Amino acid sequence: MSWAGFKKNINRATTSVLSKTGNMDRTTDREFEEEEKRAKQLEGRTEKLHKEANGYAKALREMTGSQVRIANAMELFYDDNEPMGLSGTKYKEAVTKMDEQARVEVEAAYKTTVLEPIGRYCAYFPEINEAVKRRNKKLLDYDNARSKVRKLVERPSQDAQRLPQAEHEANIARDMYEAMNAQLTNELPKVIDSRVSYLDPSFEAVVKSQLSFAQDARNTLEGLRQYFPPEDPSGGYELEQRADGILQQMRELTICGLA
Repeated sequence: MSWAGFKKNINRATTSVLSKTGNMDRTTDREFEEEEKRAKQLEGRTEKLHKEANGYAKALREMTGSQVRIANAMELFYDDNEPMGLSGTKYKEAVTKMDEQARVEVEAAYKTTVLEPIGRYCAYFPEINEAVKRRNKKLLDYDNARSKVRKLVERPSQDAQRLPQAEHEANIARDMYEAMNAQLTNELPKVIDSRVSYLDPSFEAVVKSQLSFAQDARNTLEGLRQYFPPEDPSGGYELEQRADGILQQMRELTICGLA
């Protein structure tokens, strides 16, 4: 950084402190401040949406991966000669298919139609924030220049050229600030309004992706019905009784009474 740039940053920092403490007149623009506030809110909400959308994709991978791990673990309990052996094999085939579908088909489409578009939208906000920072710097330069003029008016200098020069510099600073301020005040609402047309397709893609995966998963698991006993009309009472009976047999084993 050059000495001139360093000096300018120091002046801006000083002006900022004086403005906040009420020791210097501060230029305000309520319209811009309101649009900046709305843009900040949109940035936070969009970043949260991107985070949660990533979280869904991760959760989907974890869920289908857990199903495969359950199938692998259950496989250790049965062999092909066991009554449930074929059921376990078919279940493993089904959940492996679901896992592959989630990792290839669903994830690829989800990434293209949801994650990437929202990510691109998020990427615009750092540029907007930089533009706001430049605008704020020009505002500090303008307030500093106005302060110099006011001081020279209140305490005239012996150098008659100082006041006209200060007024000239203040006019230049004002023009630069107002041009940038007007541009941002005009552009920020357009960015905010664009969220509807930009994010609507991604929201639709989220719903369609979930619906497609849920339907395919149901069809895949529905195909396993023939490999499992019919549902218990008693609401699981008979199965519970069987389980209690097996546990009671375990309690009666001598090994369970060993100290």
